[in-house]
Amino acid sequence: MNLGSFQPGAASSPSSQIEISARCSNLADRDLTSKSDPTCILLVPKSAQKNDWAEYVRTEKILDSLDPHWQTKFVIDYRFEERQMLRFAIYDIDSDRLSKLSDHDSLGHLDCSLGEVVAAQSKGFSKKLSKGSGMIHLQAEELSPNRETVILEFSARKLDNKDFFGKSDPFLEISRANENNQFSVVHRTEVVDNDLNPTWKPFVKEARALCNGDYNRTLKVDVYDMDNDGSHDLIGTFQTNLQRLAKGPGPENLYEVINEKKRQKKGSKYTNSGTVQLKSIRIESNPTFLDFIQSGLQVNFTVAIDFTGSNGNPKSPQSLHYQDPSGRPNQYVTAINSVGGIVQDYDSDKMFPSLGFGARVPPTGIVSHEFFLTLDPARPFCAGVDGIVSAYYNSLNTVQLYGPTNFAPVINHVANFAAAHQVEASNYFVLLILTDGIITDFDDTKRALVGASSLPMSVIIVGIGDEDFAAMDILDGDQHRLQYQGQVAKRDIVQFVEMRKFVSREGGWNKELLAKAVLAEIPGQVTGWMKMKGFVPKIIG
Repeated sequence: MNLGSFQPGAASSPSSQIEISARCSNLADRDLTSKSDPTCILLVPKSAQKNDWAEYVRTEKILDSLDPHWQTKFVIDYRFEERQMLRFAIYDIDSDRLSKLSDHDSLGHLDCSLGEVVAAQSKGFSKKLSKGSGMIHLQAEELSPNRETVILEFSARKLDNKDFFGKSDPFLEISRANENNQFSVVHRTEVVDNDLNPTWKPFVKEARALCNGDYNRTLKVDVYDMDNDGSHDLIGTFQTNLQRLAKGPGPENLYEVINEKKRQKKGSKYTNSGTVQLKSIRIESNPTFLDFIQSGLQVNFTVAIDFTGSNGNPKSPQSLHYQDPSGRPNQYVTAINSVGGIVQDYDSDKMFPSLGFGARVPPTGIVSHEFFLTLDPARPFCAGVDGIVSAYYNSLNTVQLYGPTNFAPVINHVANFAAAHQVEASNYFVLLILTDGIITDFDDTKRALVGASSLPMSVIIVGIGDEDFAAMDILDGDQHRLQYQGQVAKRDIVQFVEMRKFVSREGGWNKELLAKAVLAEIPGQVTGWMKMKGFVPKIIG
């Protein structure tokens, strides 16, 4: 069964599929005359409420075994931007006729996130079962759709001239065969003006777009003469496949361009309407975010919190830093919990350096734009997300909110650590900046981000409150690559999100959607940096 299976009338988002294999060791024996007959049942949350689980799928039953290895696999859609909680429950199934789980003996269970399972694959994921004896061992593997990229370059010789004035303006249209024997266009080259011996620019296509993983699937290549009115004249056609193209330039990849109408008209006098030659081909593997995680990549999470005076007096209910006596978290805490709760699964020690900026700090009252939330340089780390929140509240009661709002110091702080890991694919750094206002060191921030774009680093900026954050979009390079004094960022490393867009209808915060929006770009930014540096995942044997 597959969580991402086709559902008519529903909606879904792209994701990777993970296959999980399960086994247990040293299970408790619940049977009097034989050993337990264990089954592993995967449950997923039915709602946000604790202990509200729904059965998703179960393995086969293994007879008389306290160390079962189940054949049935669990296939799950994996989404980095969500914390996907899972429960693996082990039961001694006494009778297949009993439908309720409560009718069977529990041998223990494990609650964990899919991220934890995926992140531990370089060394294996094993945990003791809760409320039972024995261990569970999980192995996750990304199901392998074709992830190769093909870079192709073609040229042609002596194409037919279709124009009365001048020469043909040729382009290629490549189509793949479908299962119904029809063809779908997958690529068109640029037009080369007025040339019967054109060379087209190299182009890049995913192998699955060209042939959906079947290298023997037919590719039809039509050669056209471009007309401005759209009624392009067919010069001719040939067929090939990726298996043949992969052999590279040579006689086997020199194709005669055939125009069937012209051949029927001219008969034996017709040879061809020109030739097309494969000039070059390169097939590259495209490692995924999970490939790097499973080869041991650590994602290092740092949070930087805005302590400027524009947030308002923390003792006032109108303050963005207000600590509600009822325990209701403010926007800063909501953002920390939403994002940190997901990222922490990818950091083995879960010890996070956490920073503040824009406050006067003890003992001298000097304004700092880069201080540790612990207020102790000898102890810069916070233990897990709860530790970050605790240190944040402690700082609120200790520092004086001040200003201005400077980002560059905290960006450079994390960039210094990222710079130490740019020659290997072992660590990636994510800086989460939570702020209520417009940046006052805008030029310095742009310079810092352009510099950091060549490092294993991403910056997430979450706008807190009701400020006009329009200027922040300049930093988020989704539309235009960030520049500073003529220097262009090597890649887009910034994601900006406005917190107020994630207020639920009930007035609370939709933490799941917030986490999705904040973290959705991280996997692509990680693989983008790895590709830029030429890194490939290590094979863990």
